[in-house]
Formats: sequence, structure tokens, C-alpha cells
Amino acid sequence: MTSKTIANGILRALGIIAGIILILYFFYLIRSVLAYLAVAAVIALIGRPIVLFLRRKLNFPNTLAVILTMILMVGILAGIFALFIPLITEQSKNLSLLNIDELQESINTLYHKTTQYFGLSSHVVEDVIQDTEIEKNIIQGLDIGFVPDFLNSLLSILSSASIGLFSVLFISFFFLKDSKLFQNGLLIFVPQTKEKGTINSIDKINNLLSRYFVGLLLQIFILFIIYTIVLLIVGIENAIVIAFLCALFNIIPYIGPLIGGALMITLTMTSNLGADFSEVILPKTGYVLIGLAIGQLVDNFFSQPFIFSNSVKSHPLEIFLVIIIAGLLFGVVGMIVAVPGYTAIKVILKEFLAENKIVKSLTENL
Repeated sequence: MTSKTIANGILRALGIIAGIILILYFFYLIRSVLAYLAVAAVIALIGRPIVLFLRRKLNFPNTLAVILTMILMVGILAGIFALFIPLITEQSKNLSLLNIDELQESINTLYHKTTQYFGLSSHVVEDVIQDTEIEKNIIQGLDIGFVPDFLNSLLSILSSASIGLFSVLFISFFFLKDSKLFQNGLLIFVPQTKEKGTINSIDKINNLLSRYFVGLLLQIFILFIIYTIVLLIVGIENAIVIAFLCALFNIIPYIGPLIGGALMITLTMTSNLGADFSEVILPKTGYVLIGLAIGQLVDNFFSQPFIFSNSVKSHPLEIFLVIIIAGLLFGVVGMIVAVPGYTAIKVILKEFLAENKIVKSLTENL
């Protein structure tokens, strides 16, 4: 091996590394577009069963079926946002967000009732909580010059959100209209000898993930019904909106239910700030805790095993380990995408490495 050959090999390796770095940097620059594509793909997978139903059962033309599906999904999204307006308004009143004196008084009252009922020491917290006069002086000393900057930032966020929403809807429409669009784009980078296996993998992934996301919606709906019944029995205002918001947090495995439960308890207590603590706030909070426990038992022992075993063909223990590992490596985002990503990897491995002993063991149910 001559020095020229070694030098050419080093230069080739450096060129490959530089190319990979440039590609990764390019992906970093267009990360928002990649996020739009990912969200649009999820929406397309969720809407796919509706489109197929309209086409096969009702004999709708493909374009009309897609348009009706998009209208339905946008209508549901708009209805969800509209539901939150009464909740925000009511909680703003309860917490007296625009009145420092009432907010301070409400927090102190709730705090003292809690410590008195449980016999807790209040010295540590009292050192942290300042007098109302100090709070007012601090607020009066604030420079309100930040208001224009805040409004500009808010307008910028709303503008970006509007562009993102339009982009996602636009991409979703064409993903639903032409189900082969993503497939044809991917096949450009696949060798001709691997095209058949790639097409089979994409079709199977689409079917499994579509069933998974529909099952996930069913899981959220079951929790929503349980939480709504509990909150209505307890007599919490805006029960439907609170139940939906807390059920929605279950998209995040394991951590989401804790966040949703804490939020539900907090909203339950703040909805009754003026009431007696021992006779109203504490009993209602206890009933909500019982409802949360029932919802999580149903979810953990019925909904999740049913969805995982029937949608992505994976054992619940297998899914648990995958979610935990993905969470340790990539945080909350990793936990959310763990199941879809793992399912896609399993399908690809079965298509191209079907004879491997480990792959065969992991994919025997696919």
C-alpha cells in the first residue's frame, strides 16, 4: 500500500465526514420544516382511516374524501381551542390575575387553611412569602417599557404559529390526497434492488402507525370520559375542558399522567378558593384523587395493553423498556416518539433482516 493510496483514503474519509456534517447542519437549518413534515405525517396517519372509509364505504372521490376529512379535523381542532376560552376566563377570575391584593389574599388564605388543617409549621414558607406592601412596591417599581417588546414578541409568536398551522395543513392535505407522495420521494434515495422491500415496509408502517395513533386517540377519549364524570360529580366548573386537558397529557408516557393529575388537582382547588377548606376544598380534592386513580388503573391495565398489543404488535413490557430507554436518551420528546419509531424500526428489520435470530424473535407477531 503506497503513501498515495493512504492519502487518497484519508482524503476520501475526510470528505465523507465533511459531507455528513454539512447534511446534518442543513437539517438543523430546516428543522422547522422537518417538524412540519413530522406533524403533517401524524395527521395524515390519523386521517387515513377516515379517507379510506369515505372512499370504500361511501364511494366518495379521493379528493372530496380528503377535503371532508381535513374539514372535520380542522373543525375538531377549532372546537378544542374554543373550549379553553371559558376555562382561561374563569381561572383568571378565580386567581384574580389582574389584582395583586386579591391574589395575595387568596394564596395566603389557602396556604393558612392548609397548614392549620394538617398541623404543619409555616415558618419556612412565611419567610419566603412577602407582605402585600412589599409586593406592591416591587410592582410599582417595575419599568413598563418592556410592554411594547412583549407585544412584538407575542405578535411574532402568533405569526409563526399561523405559518406553521397553514404549512402543516397544506402538507397534510397532499399526504392524504396522494398516499404515495412520501413513498415516491423516499424511493429516490433507495437502490433499485431494495425498492420492493422498501415499499412493503412503508405500507406496513403506515398501517401499524395509523392504527396506533387512532388507538392513542381512543385511550385519551376513555380517560376524558372518566375524568369528566368525576369532575361533574364533584361539581367543578368547566369540567369538560379540564378533563380533556388532563387526558391530553397522557400522550407523554408515564410523566404525562403525573402532570395531568397535578393540573387537575390545582384547578380543582383554585376553582373553590373562597370556600371552606375542610368542608369543601379538601373533600372535593380527595374525590378528584380517587377519580384520577381509577382513570390510571383503567388506562394501565386495559387501555394501554389493548392498544399496544393490537396496534403495533408489541408486548407491553417491550414497549415499557423502549419508552424508558428513549426517555433517558432523548428526554420527553424521545418518550413520545418511542413507540412509533420502534415500530418502524421493527418493520424495516423484518423486511431486510428476516433471517436474523434476534430480529425474528422481536418481529414474530408482525
